[in-house]
Amino acid sequence: METSNQIFKIAFANLHGIGPSRGAQLISKIGSVEEFFSLKSKELYLRTGIAKTIIQNLNRDEAMREAEKQFEYNQKHTIKSHFFLDSDYPRRLKQCPDQPMILFSKGNVNLNQERIVSIVGTRNQTEYGAFILEDLIHSFVENNVLVVSGLAYGVDISAHRLCIDYGISTLGVLGHGLDRIYPAKHKNTAIKMIEQGGLLTEFSIGTNPDRENFPMRNRIVAGIADATIVIESKAKGGSMITAELANDYNRDVFAFPGDIKRLFSEGCNMLIRQEKAHLITDGADFLKFMNWNSKESKPEQKELFEHFDENEKQILEILSNQSDLHMDVLSIRTGISASKMNVILFNLEMKSAVKHLSGRRYRLATSL
Repeated sequence: METSNQIFKIAFANLHGIGPSRGAQLISKIGSVEEFFSLKSKELYLRTGIAKTIIQNLNRDEAMREAEKQFEYNQKHTIKSHFFLDSDYPRRLKQCPDQPMILFSKGNVNLNQERIVSIVGTRNQTEYGAFILEDLIHSFVENNVLVVSGLAYGVDISAHRLCIDYGISTLGVLGHGLDRIYPAKHKNTAIKMIEQGGLLTEFSIGTNPDRENFPMRNRIVAGIADATIVIESKAKGGSMITAELANDYNRDVFAFPGDIKRLFSEGCNMLIRQEKAHLITDGADFLKFMNWNSKESKPEQKELFEHFDENEKQILEILSNQSDLHMDVLSIRTGISASKMNVILFNLEMKSAVKHLSGRRYRLATSL
């Protein structure tokens, strides 16, 4: 049952014209991803209201065939899939409106680790950049930090390799499927990362490292972390795109200043000047700002919901890890029917435990 469920989820994520918001609503109306594929086109139209032309273009049969190939490859190569409604999906990415509907990971990494930071920078790393990067990575030792980057030349690969050297968990986000490594020269590093972190992608096997994939990769690098640090960058490029995305996602952005005559300091200096990044000069600055300078993990959250019934507790626990969620998503993740969910959420609102936002979205009340 679980095997077929995974295939249906992979297939659903690969349907044409279905994004996370619409996807959650459709599953809520249908009941499950399995039933979405079992219904005939006419019944699917009656149950969901999707335009008939859109249903025809979904190409459900092709999506299932491709999903079966991906699932078989996953099984053979110990790859995990993370559906956007699953509990193991990165909770920080769930807060992003353009979150991928599915992710594939390989390795030993917690995508919901307590402290996650993304490090980006130029492919043409200078001696200055190498110096500040090593100081930064060294400051993370014994601080329980997961370092994310893109496995590219320059700052990316240097960050990954330094993490391996210092025993820090590191995650590489790819712009292609997990059936290859690009650049090929970084394959040995990638193998070590699987043992001490992992690799992550939204792309299916057979996907080439095409140019257009990397801006999509960058949004995951920005969204999966609590903060993004730019080491060195020109005024334009992938690092600047990632920094802008991180700002859009309300993440903290940091940059190291540089000589005004240095080409690869232009981007960092501009981010600081435009107040799009906090100025830092070493790892201690960053850790202090994030309040991560304690080498001990934060204590487990105390039980806050002891005065609520089991259904209410379940909903509040889910909302405690999200900025907000649509009612349909809550219904899917808890298994509570939409009609019953509506009543429970109303009661929680009356108890000042949740706040009702526009578009049938809810968040935890600030009073809790």
